[in-house]
Amino acid sequence: MRRRSRLTLLLSLVSLLPTLALAQVHTPSPAVSEPLREVPASVRAQPLSQGEVTHQVTLAAPAGEAAVTVRSVQPVSVVGQYRIAFAALDVDGDGFISRAEAQANPTLADEFNALDVKRRGTLDRADLAGWLID
Repeated sequence: MRRRSRLTLLLSLVSLLPTLALAQVHTPSPAVSEPLREVPASVRAQPLSQGEVTHQVTLAAPAGEAAVTVRSVQPVSVVGQYRIAFAALDVDGDGFISRAEAQANPTLADEFNALDVKRRGTLDRADLAGWLID
């Protein structure tokens, strides 16, 4: 009986050898990146050589894979009206700018979700630090 279990174990290991051999020689396919096919109107393209690199980090990669470098680039220009008069947009005078009130400024309307970090559906003066002219 003992001899039979050894033989079964040996046959099982032999049947796994092709699988183990394939696992050793598998090379990952290279990463492929493509430009956006349909670029939204709010997205502008700028050559990396035109902006100033403000931050950079290189992410480690497993052995055999290329490391990835991520850069933050300061744009050469900003499109949109990023300076607002809070009182002019706060139509109901409640001290908050609602999503509906933000529609009066297309740039603010586009950035509303990013600015509404508390997820209240309204923005107060603190949320709009750096945007206000009043």
